[in-house]
Amino acid sequence: MGSPNRTKARILKATVFDNPYIPHKPTLKQAEFLTNPKPEVLFGGAAGGGKSDGLLMAGLQWVAFTKYAAIILRTSYQDLTLPDGLIPRSHEWLGDTDAKWNEQTHTWRFPSKATLTFGYLENANDVFRYKSSAYQFIGWEELTEFPREYDYTYLFSRKRKLKGSKVPTLVRATTNPDGIGAEWVYNRFQPDDATKRDSSRDFISSLLDDNPHIDQADYERSLANLDPVTQLQLRRGVWKVTKEGNKFKRDWFSFVDRSPDGGKAVRYWDLAATEPKKGKNPDWTVGARVKLLDGIYYIENIERLQGNPGEVEKKIIETAEMDGVEVLIYMEQEPGASGKIVIDSFARHGLAGYAFEGVKPTGNKEVRANVFSAACYNKNVKIVRANWNSDFINECLPFPNPNVHDDQVDATSGAIAKLHDNIVDVGWGVSRLKGKRS
Repeated sequence: MGSPNRTKARILKATVFDNPYIPHKPTLKQAEFLTNPKPEVLFGGAAGGGKSDGLLMAGLQWVAFTKYAAIILRTSYQDLTLPDGLIPRSHEWLGDTDAKWNEQTHTWRFPSKATLTFGYLENANDVFRYKSSAYQFIGWEELTEFPREYDYTYLFSRKRKLKGSKVPTLVRATTNPDGIGAEWVYNRFQPDDATKRDSSRDFISSLLDDNPHIDQADYERSLANLDPVTQLQLRRGVWKVTKEGNKFKRDWFSFVDRSPDGGKAVRYWDLAATEPKKGKNPDWTVGARVKLLDGIYYIENIERLQGNPGEVEKKIIETAEMDGVEVLIYMEQEPGASGKIVIDSFARHGLAGYAFEGVKPTGNKEVRANVFSAACYNKNVKIVRANWNSDFINECLPFPNPNVHDDQVDATSGAIAKLHDNIVDVGWGVSRLKGKRS
């Protein structure tokens, strides 16, 4: 058996260099992507790194094999048909070959009876369009634009081949670090730390400098018009941009394994009720549970979601049941009659039986965050270690930044403000709510 490098070279020659349907020689990074043996690979990082060409090459690699079936997905059909999109690009590559295009099914068919199909998942149930299909290659273009990890993992049920087939079954994806699904993609592929990555997955970094076919100087000038955070993501492939603002510093936070017994806890909800959609990254509904004991604020838990009103209500009720009746519940009340109706509905139905109150916020977000910021500065805030910590800190550090969500900051500020205003420490580790017994 030859060395791994020789094996990769043979695969590359047979499936790419000698492939009449692939008109370009791959770059070094594309070649690495095309010969990676792992079942699941993400080709990601900066914009302009040759990822789309690499994905189209990957989908065409095995079309010489009988009944090989490949699919490449985007979040909408329109994205596939944009200038320089994958469908127009495929016509440039295959239009003068013996491959045949079916406009109705968006499928190329080859003399071997192999197929390459272009599909899309625009709505929540679109994934079931493919439940009767079988593919040996599933490709995802701009993976972070897909809001739901479920759609990605469901398509694994469509990845299979006949016994004895020499064609590998592969899942391949490309992406930039920005996008509505960036969080789940980051957690799945761990682009910054290979030691945390599942052994069946790999991440290949793609930067503008890796693509010799693009006018890099011209593209640099285009990227210079973007905000600094997006520039770092699209030019340098930086996934977690944590530029510090003027309210929070990294060394102001400390962590504990658990909060001590005693004290009084509140859960403060900052509401949003918009589902994530393509091209939009709406605010999150966030519920922050914070405890005050002996002058220390313990941030015990952060619950958050992007969902419709029904999903939001369900999450709030489930969280109240998890917290128990001893945790006071506050909810930011939107102005006007609609905000009052929401609070009244929760008080009468979903949160009946809990100590619950709507709160009309005063002052802007920065002003409302002052108590939280001051408590952090004075080392009076401790965070209970959990899997939400990283996203929480990464939101706090750039605050206030209009390009970064601040829903977790708002909810935590609200919880700390209520504890600061309404709970008085009476000594011996016992607290009471003004006017009420704890």
